[in-house]
Amino acid sequence: MKKIVTFGEIMLRLSPPGFQRFVQAKGFDAFYGGGEANVAFSLAQYGLETSYVTKLPKNPLGKAAANELRRYGVNTDSIIWDKERLGIYFCEKGASMRPSIVVYDRADSSIAKAKKGDFDWKEIFKDAQWFHFTGITPALGPNVAEVCLEACQAAKKLGVKISCDLNFRKNLWTSAEAKESMTKLMPYVDILVANEEDAEKVFGIKAENTNVEAGSLDVEGYKAVADKLTSSFGFEMVAITLRESISASDNGWSGILYDGTQFYQGPNYIVRIVDRVGGGDSFCAGLIY
Repeated sequence: MKKIVTFGEIMLRLSPPGFQRFVQAKGFDAFYGGGEANVAFSLAQYGLETSYVTKLPKNPLGKAAANELRRYGVNTDSIIWDKERLGIYFCEKGASMRPSIVVYDRADSSIAKAKKGDFDWKEIFKDAQWFHFTGITPALGPNVAEVCLEACQAAKKLGVKISCDLNFRKNLWTSAEAKESMTKLMPYVDILVANEEDAEKVFGIKAENTNVEAGSLDVEGYKAVADKLTSSFGFEMVAITLRESISASDNGWSGILYDGTQFYQGPNYIVRIVDRVGGGDSFCAGLIY
């Protein structure tokens, strides 16, 4: 059975009940999650041995986040603890033509203070076959980017397969900052995952005949993007999710996979959205599985 290790930031998400707006809310529903944590949740539910690596505050919120991971069968033995804080974000669910709104309060979180040497990667990757991280984690700061590089170097040395979801976040860094940092990490990555605009935002590789904002996506253009990414960095596989935004309640969703010689295209699904958060993470988990 595969042992998968994921590394990143788990956060407390606070959302108004139902489809209330922030200005209407008199209370918030609490959830715990994050890019790599969501992948770990899914893979554990698929029956795989999954370990999550992060840094959490030694307070009730940090312990609650760790408890949530354990509740879904994710191993938390590699979590380290400090006296900082847990990152928080507020999410107002969109409905129909009204988009979702996200407000972050994650500065100075415990994982954002992580540094090289904090984690024993040789021990963490013992018996592991796969390591997954996203572009969100190195975006937390230059020190965390160094930890990501340290992890990738250790995984590669130990023969562990590495996947990365580019997951560009404009609220965390600029395209120039992302390109500089992610370019250093890409030589270690075997499987790259991106959405319809990540490659353009991070590496300047744009799909032709495509207008993401208008929801017009040309599959042939993305095949060219996957080919350019593979040529540039030597990935074994590139997977790109293609999401067409019909409304905040309905999306068209598909994806392509390129293995260096052949393209595979999935069917296009029209999906009624229950919870928008974590869709790309579930795609990553399915791909790893």
